[in-house]
Amino acid sequence: MRPAHVALAALVAAVWGVNFVVIEIGLDHFPPLLFSALRFLVAALPAVFFVGRPKVALGAPPTPGGPWGRIVGVGLALGVAKFGLLFTGMSLGAPAGLSSLILQVQAVFTALFAFLALGERPGRVKVLGMGVALAGIGVAAVDEGTSGPLTGFVLVIAAAVCWGVSNVLTRKAAPPDPLNFMVWVSTVPVLPLLALSLLLEGPDRDLAALRGLDWTGAGVIVYVAWVTTVFGFGAWGWLLRRHPASSVAPFSLLVPVFGMSSAALFLGEPVSPLRWCAAALLVGGVALTSLRPTTGRAPNISWLRQAGRATVSRP
Repeated sequence: MRPAHVALAALVAAVWGVNFVVIEIGLDHFPPLLFSALRFLVAALPAVFFVGRPKVALGAPPTPGGPWGRIVGVGLALGVAKFGLLFTGMSLGAPAGLSSLILQVQAVFTALFAFLALGERPGRVKVLGMGVALAGIGVAAVDEGTSGPLTGFVLVIAAAVCWGVSNVLTRKAAPPDPLNFMVWVSTVPVLPLLALSLLLEGPDRDLAALRGLDWTGAGVIVYVAWVTTVFGFGAWGWLLRRHPASSVAPFSLLVPVFGMSSAALFLGEPVSPLRWCAAALLVGGVALTSLRPTTGRAPNISWLRQAGRATVSRP
């Protein structure tokens, strides 16, 4: 990778890591489900008017609902389930730094769901990595159980499970334009999250948060919507289209490094020896899980190769 591309990958990891601190600040201004809905609303508008119609890989396997079925599926798994659970978990006490670490276990769930849905049998090294990462989750659970509420911790793990589902759905969709796909995906969670917020958080609480909107609250929404979602996912997808995934993926391991360090710096979150141990196990396990190829019979992906030669457009 060129130095400029390495810098961009590191910048995206930093943006995503600091995002957990920004979420923590935002939860002081908004109920979690409303906050998540506003995130996707601002990410989708006005960008949806500039990215054009949804672009999907030609020749991809049929999906119920066609292109919109893929977009809706990812939008529900990623936007409603993953971020709804993450924001709620953090609002219930899951620390920002720990959340940035725990979410990385999504690599384990992605490998598991890829095996179940795509027939990708993991090799011994990948299975070892999954075991090491899950051991890290266990150590983190012990640490959190002695220092904070477990409910938020469990919801963050559930968010990682949903992220694994969305990763497999995105892989099956094989979007030729990741930014276009992400913007359209962002349109899906808005109404479901608003409905859940009205039902679970109450209209009075939502209206009070909106009436009390200040510059800090507005800045938080802009950061989580445009910086982490539009810029972050757009830049990450741009890098993945120009470099092998094995070259780009390792930079995601920097996310909890930036997340834990920024949480300690800006929020004063302590990092106990147990948490450092959990971090080492999780990052090491995720590295083994993510950076080694699978073995065994590979699924039929001739359609994906065709799609790579016949995309709708390229930036």
